[in-house]
Amino acid sequence: MFNYQDQGILVRRCENNINYRIAIVEQNKSNVQLPGPGRPSVSLQRLTEIVDNVKNSQKNPFRPHLEKDACDEEVIHMIKKCWTEDPTERPDFQALKSIIRRLNKDNDSGNILDNLLSRMEQYANNLEALVEERTADYLEEKRKAEDLLYQLLPKSVASQLIRGESVTAEAFDSVTIYFSDIVGFTEMSAESTPMEVVDLLNDLYTCFDSIIENFDVYKVETIGDAYMVVSGLPVRNSNLHAREIARMSLALLSTVKSFTIRHRPHEKLKLRIGLHT
Repeated sequence: MFNYQDQGILVRRCENNINYRIAIVEQNKSNVQLPGPGRPSVSLQRLTEIVDNVKNSQKNPFRPHLEKDACDEEVIHMIKKCWTEDPTERPDFQALKSIIRRLNKDNDSGNILDNLLSRMEQYANNLEALVEERTADYLEEKRKAEDLLYQLLPKSVASQLIRGESVTAEAFDSVTIYFSDIVGFTEMSAESTPMEVVDLLNDLYTCFDSIIENFDVYKVETIGDAYMVVSGLPVRNSNLHAREIARMSLALLSTVKSFTIRHRPHEKLKLRIGLHT
């Protein structure tokens, strides 16, 4: 999974790579030599070899040859700074604009490089906005995936999986399990429409889920009208699991007394509960 650790770093690297291209453009304006330090005649060298040499990291990076008298010394220095091997050492757009405008202060209309720099800066700004948008989308999808995982698995197990850790199976010697179902659910389902049954279970389990959050328990599953909860795992709580399940059961019973069935508002819901330690 791709990890956006710092979107500012990503944008900065893209900007520095653009500045590398600017250096090549400026070199082409000042010098017609093909790349090859100290080798003025390399016209027969294949372009693929040139690209490969540039890509490979070397002690003396493969760069175009610059004649000392080809252009202003400050321009040569700027070019070399822009194509330095470490992107973090390359100047940013503001520094480049300052140098270029100082060198072309007598040229009111600007030049090709100045226009290119403006376009590159606009491209970098658009790229930054795009990275921010994609990062926000990624973080939102990541949050949704984690929320779903927390709903399906115990929080401790889900957290381990999110961190990329392996989950080892454990044996628990002492836990308490809760089972419950709705009395007369089969008959009620036969007399109700499918959507009425869905609404009933959704309302009931939403209510139950909000209650069990107040206790040291974990909901294992729901199958039809059956609701299964356990205490004492995956986080052990000594001998408190029986107490937690008992208190939770009383809270659920109390809630059911005031629960309203949408399509049968005058009918009281009855809950059948079983506990086992």
